[in-house]
Order: sequence, then C-alpha cells, then structure tokens
Amino acid sequence: MKRVNPSHDITVYERDPAGSTYGWGVTYWDELRQSLHLADPESAQVISESSVRWDSWIAHVHHRATVTVTHGEVGFGIGRHRLLDILAERARSLGVRVEYEHEITHEDELADADLVVAGDGINSVLRERHSGHFGPEVTVGRNAYMWLGTTKVFDSFTFAFVETEHGWIWCYGYGFSEDHSTCVIECSPETWRGLGLHQTNEADSLALLEKLFADILGGHPLLGRGLADGSAHWLNFRTLTNRTWYRGNLVLLGDAAHTTHYSIGAGTALALGDAAHLVHTLHGETRLESALARYDRERRAEIRASQRAARYSAQWYENLPRYIDLPPEQMFALLCERHSRVLPYMSPRLYYQIGHMVERISLLPIFRRRRDSKAT
Repeated sequence: MKRVNPSHDITVYERDPAGSTYGWGVTYWDELRQSLHLADPESAQVISESSVRWDSWIAHVHHRATVTVTHGEVGFGIGRHRLLDILAERARSLGVRVEYEHEITHEDELADADLVVAGDGINSVLRERHSGHFGPEVTVGRNAYMWLGTTKVFDSFTFAFVETEHGWIWCYGYGFSEDHSTCVIECSPETWRGLGLHQTNEADSLALLEKLFADILGGHPLLGRGLADGSAHWLNFRTLTNRTWYRGNLVLLGDAAHTTHYSIGAGTALALGDAAHLVHTLHGETRLESALARYDRERRAEIRASQRAARYSAQWYENLPRYIDLPPEQMFALLCERHSRVLPYMSPRLYYQIGHMVERISLLPIFRRRRDSKAT
C-alpha cells in the first residue's frame, strides 16, 4: 500500500515483541517468488538471497526403499524470523510505523482509521467479536502433528515414513538456512496414543522421535518450542473458512480469513496474495465498500483451488493405510497425486496404472517425431 501510494498513513500493530515468532522455516514455491518480485522487487531480492532452494524430492519408506525425484518442482525455504525481519525493515524504510507489543482487541481502538486489516491469525480476536457476521466455521483434522526444527540440513524436500508396532508415523523435512531445517511430525491418533505421545512432555517426546527418525536425522537433534511448562505442543490442524471477509471498514486477511493444510505449503503465499489483491482492489475502486466487496469476491474465487488441494492432501495422509503397502515407487507417485479429486474414490493401484499408461501414451508423439526426423 505504501509503495503504491506514499501518501497513505499506515501503522502495523504487532501483539508480540520484536523478533518473537513461533515456527522454524517457511516453505514457498517459484510462483510466490515471482509474485514478490512484481509487488516489491527490493524486499523480494533480499528474501531470495536469504532463502535456500531445492528441486529434488526424497521419500524414505522404513525398511523398504528410498525414492528420489530429481529436477522436480522448485521450492524455497526461509527462516520465519528472517522473513519477518525483512518485511518489517522494508515497511519501515517506506515510512510505515511498526508498533510491537501492541494488541488491538476492538476496531473501535482505531476509530479514526479509514481501514482496519485484521491479519491476527486463526484465533483472530477482531473476527470473533463479530462471528455472527463473518460466520467462521472450523473443521478439525484427525491426525496429530508437531512443528519442530532440527540442525540436520536437508538438501531435498524429504518425506520419511516409519512403521511402529502402533502404526505409521511420518515427517516432512526441508531446509530453511545454512544450519537448520523444519521437521513436521505427523501420525494418526491411534499411533499417537499407542506410542504414549499423548502423555509425554516435550523432552521425552523429542527423545522418542529422534530414535524413530534416526536414519534421516543422522544424529542431529530435534528442536521443540520450549514452552514454560515443558509440555509437548501437539496439535490437530484446524481448517477455517468464513462466510464473508469484511464488515464495514474491517477486513480479514491470511489465517484470520482462511487456513489451508500445511502439507501443501501455501499458507504464507496465500496470505501475501491476499495482501496484494487487497491493494489492487483498494486502488481500483473509488468507494471502500466496493473495493472490499470486490476483494472478497475475487480473492475467494482465486484461492478455491488451493483450498480444495489442501483438503485432499490432508485426507491422503489421514488415509495413509490405503497407499503405504504399495511398492515404494507407486506409493511416492500417488503421494505426488494427493491433490487429486478422483484418487480417494478409486483403487490406488488402478489409479497408478491408468496414470502410468497415460504418461506413456503422451510420449508417443515425441517418439514418432524423432523416428520421422531420423528417417528424413
């Protein structure tokens, strides 16, 4: 907003202290990198320079095989602290005021503001004050997960599936700096309880998880959240939707408006996309209400595909027993197809066979062209 029109008077109120955030690394894809360069080349350049890059994927299936896909989709990781520092510094350099340790609990505290943007997360206080208007609905996922860090630096985006006597447990690992990676652990509630993770503190949970994932950690420790009471921070993912994203001069953005399962790595990209679209509509309409209505309508339509993909991705992991007994190459192929609307309703083996057949057929014109060229 400030970059498009420097005359705007903008203040960001952050409830936490400067440099305080939970989470290890943020993952994003090339589409967001390009969008950031279009929106603000200066900060985008610093973000790119501070990110690690990968273009290969590895899946370890315990006691079975390791499947590697090279030259896949390009992904990036950046430390959450580093990303927030870059954005805050850029905002201040453009003349935006950033006030830390200042929580806004009611929009009346900003009675003189033309617009209040609530980016205060899934537990948004500003949204909940008007829940009857916004109509939030939350669906709680079945699996338990914990967001961890590690000093093991993953060169590729890594999946690891480990079988225990109580069922399967798995992780997603990706690097975000020269010396740290994110490691998200997930399992079914039956496995979670069977391993005793529902009643262990963080230290004991990490010790058990380090043993289970010793093959991919290579002796490196897992790093937790370090809560004051020493408890393990296990969660069930909450998918949030709202009936509308605005009320008067109050508008929702990011996780306050919508959430998408972490397994597609889109949360940060969608939040930044919300911001860019909001700026576009605010400067494209003469009336605030028209701009917010347009933002609500257009942006909601834009993210529908991502929401659907996240829903099917979460369901894929919740139904892991359907796929885990397949040959590792087939299982990994279907892992990459977890966004499919058809896969949940079709035999996994049949789905793989059809996909493999279609892939082979799609190559026939290439073979024909090469053959004809050689004959000529």
